[in-house]
Amino acid sequence: MNKSSLSGIVLLSFILISCHKDDDFVLPVDYDFSFKTDAEGWVGDFADYPNEPDVETFYELTFFHSTLPAPLNTSDGALIQSGNNHSDDLFMFVKRKITGLEPNKTLNVSIEIEIASNVANGSIGVGGSPGESVYIKAGASTQEPLKLLDDSDNHYRMNINKDNQGQGGTDMQLIGDFSNGTDLNIYTLKTLKTTSPISVQADSNGEIWVIVGTDSGFEATTTIYYNSIKVNIK
Repeated sequence: MNKSSLSGIVLLSFILISCHKDDDFVLPVDYDFSFKTDAEGWVGDFADYPNEPDVETFYELTFFHSTLPAPLNTSDGALIQSGNNHSDDLFMFVKRKITGLEPNKTLNVSIEIEIASNVANGSIGVGGSPGESVYIKAGASTQEPLKLLDDSDNHYRMNINKDNQGQGGTDMQLIGDFSNGTDLNIYTLKTLKTTSPISVQADSNGEIWVIVGTDSGFEATTTIYYNSIKVNIK
């Protein structure tokens, strides 16, 4: 093969690769986080509470990888998150970065979660129902969801728009509440999902953040288990 023919083949190969460079970003893509052995990159945090000494202890803020509680399958992995809502507005959330997407592309994100709740339908509690007044939201954003200190009231607030309690925001959609769908106060599995895709733009690195959380008007302790989180991106 002469040098001219070889150069032509190399040029053709370069053109073909250039024409198909977007093949690296195949959509739709599905993520299924079942937490069998660990948190799978999910981290937990809290917002809508005051910046005061020992506040995390007073609010009993807890997040870690665990297993489901009885009478559910106690060998099945899950994320546990808990807090005592002294502020009547506690937001507890879990988040995860999704990578490997097409940079700067506008995406449609759908989220489905399976939680364990121990609150019967129609329960009455301090400040509101421990079930129907604990609102569950799911969303996605380009920037990392973070709690930031608001100097105007010395409270930690979110840097994304989740709105408050029973209202969804531009970055998070209201998908349900913490009642377990039964008349028994025992842990029961419940599935919730977004009703329409959430539009979000990937950043210049092809990354987005996914977030799920509880926005509470119940003025006592809520302990939620996330048994699975499924994310579909189109």
